[in-house]
Parts: sequence; C-alpha cells; structure tokens
Amino acid sequence: MAFEQDSEFRTPGQLIEKLLAERDWTQEFLAMWLGVHESTVSKMMSGVRPIDAETALALGELLAVEPERFLRLQQSYDLAKARIEAVPDQTRSTKANLFGTLPVSAMIKRRWLNVESIKDVNGVTRELKRFFGVNHLDEIETLPHAALKTNVIGASNEKLTADAQLVWIYRVKKAADALMVAPYSQVAVRRAIKNLEPLMMSPEAARKVPRILQDAGIRFVLMETIGPAKIDGVCLWLDERSPVIGMTLRYDRIDNFWFVLRHELEHVDKMHGRGDSVVRLDAELEGPKAGVGQNIPEEERIANAAAANYGFTQEYLQAFITRKSPFFREMDVLGFANTVKVHPGIVVGRLQYATQRFDLLRKHLVGIRSHITPSAMVDGWGDIAPVYYDE
Repeated sequence: MAFEQDSEFRTPGQLIEKLLAERDWTQEFLAMWLGVHESTVSKMMSGVRPIDAETALALGELLAVEPERFLRLQQSYDLAKARIEAVPDQTRSTKANLFGTLPVSAMIKRRWLNVESIKDVNGVTRELKRFFGVNHLDEIETLPHAALKTNVIGASNEKLTADAQLVWIYRVKKAADALMVAPYSQVAVRRAIKNLEPLMMSPEAARKVPRILQDAGIRFVLMETIGPAKIDGVCLWLDERSPVIGMTLRYDRIDNFWFVLRHELEHVDKMHGRGDSVVRLDAELEGPKAGVGQNIPEEERIANAAAANYGFTQEYLQAFITRKSPFFREMDVLGFANTVKVHPGIVVGRLQYATQRFDLLRKHLVGIRSHITPSAMVDGWGDIAPVYYDE
C-alpha cells in the first residue's frame, strides 16, 4: 500500500525527488507545470516550504499519485521537527489535571490564591504549591499518583467534589492553626458539651459557642464551603493535643447548627482519628441521603446518636409524636420546647425529620450565622480568615 511504501521517506520532498527521477523530470519542469517559480519547488524539496492541500492535489495530478501521500509525509515531518524544536514541559499534564479538578476559580475569588486570574498559569502554579505546602506540583494530594497524607473519611467518590473537599480541609487546617486556645483535655471537652446545652434556647446565645470551645482546647472554624463540595462539618486533629471542628453552616438554621456541632463534638470527645492522619468529613448530615443505607461507620452512628439526643432524647420526642400525631399544633410544639428548654426551631427540625413532614412550622427554623460569626474564626460570606502561609 502507498502508506507502507512511504515509510522509506522522511519528507514529502524525498518522495517528489524519487518521482521526478522516475520520469527523468527536472525541478524546472515541475515548476513550469505547477505554475510556480523554480525557487518554490526548491523550497518544497528541501522542506523549507510545507506542502498544503492545494499543492498536494496539483502534485497528485502531475505525478499520478494519491495527494494524501504528500500530506501524510508533511504531517509526520512537521511533528518530528516540532519534537526536536519544542521545549518539553514535564508539568503540563499535571497542571491540566489540577486546573481541571480543583476549584481554582473559586479559590481565587475567595483570595485563597493570590492571583488575579486563572489565566495566570504560572501564578496559579506558584500559589497552589504554597496553598498545599509542597515544593512540586506532583506532590499535591489531589493527583492520583501523589502520596496521600490525609485519610478523609466520608469524602465523596466523585473526583471534582472530593478535590474541593480536600481543598476546604486544607484551608480549615490553616485557619485553625492561627487560633490560640486553652490546653486540651477530655475533661474540658465534656465540660464544654455540658456548658453549651443551655445555649440551645436562643439563636443569640450562639455567640458564646466559640469561647466555650476555645476554653476546652478546641479550635473552631466557620468556613463557607467551596465549589461542588457539599460539606456540613469536619473533625480533625492538628496533633494529638489540638482538635479542630470546622463547620460550613451550609444550612443556616438553628436545628442544623446544633446537630452538626454536637456530632463533631462527639468525634472530639471519643478522640476519633486522634494520632493518625484521619479527617472525619461530614456531608449530607441533612437531606435525602442523611442516614441512608446500612454502611454507616460505627463512629458516625455514635456521633449521630449523640447529636440526635442533645437537649432532649429521641424517646421523649417520640412520645410527643405518639400523643399528638397526626396534628401538631404550634402551641403544643412551643410548650414542648419550653419544657425541654431549647429553641422551638430545634424541636421543629427534629420533628420534621422524624415525621418526614418538612412543611411543619418552618417559620421557627431561624438562622444562626449572623449571631455566631462576629465571635468566631470565619472564612467566607465576604470575610477572609487571617491565614498565613510559609513562603
């Protein structure tokens, strides 16, 4: 076949030279029939002038060969020449992977990366290395071949979401590292859990939460989620004496806030993940996927149970449901909340979850973010945490 025959030629000029010799033609003769100057043919023969589609068609007619032969040889020659002349960039594929899966644009917008635009590839590359604390791009944990230093329990299986979650975790670690807290002890944590419970009566009381956790040696960070990462909270340890609780306030409601906080506090109290690289990332603590399936880890079941029974027990709530179902009058719910000394929104939230009637008394599901952010370490919603990276 013509393709196999052309393997002996490295350039289209070599093929033309052979075809001319077979016909005993000169370059001047070929130039005349092509209607070009003799120097043009000479440049084609030497490879200086590439052969385009129009020239290939004309050569095919004159020399009785397929025009594709000239174009295939030209393409092979151009590629071989480019391989010799091009400066190799060993990080090109790495950059493409990172730019394709990390929420780079969102990180720039949040000022986590100190560059103006994603188009500044060199600047983004520099900032990503600084953000992840690595010397080379291929050490960043989100890459498939990189050594994983962080074992994230509860992370998404989807690449884009999992990478965004890891980015969020890195930022939480940095923000938490900047906080000054009292010495940690398990006794102090359990005292904090007890001292926090009375604050469940009003959203305004949430402003005291950061100080109580600080006094227990717990670093507390409120950080808006980023990109496609659907995160509720996280429990991690900077070291064996430094627990961290991060929350997103993805659902800005009083019932969700106290459930997520108590869930993470149980991880701290039981020292889940302490002494290793485990990070317990909690997502979908609320919504259609919450608690679905039988593969929930035992540590998560323990944390869920602690959160569900904080302020008042599930048994007490179930007794109320049995007495009042299917009609739940507002005055009865308010009376229940007053009896157990929690805000009505917390009762409504748990009642909705227990009955799957998410239309019940929604007006009591008040927000809490505006009350707690003034006294907490915050990153997001227009604020930037005072985070410093090593140069």
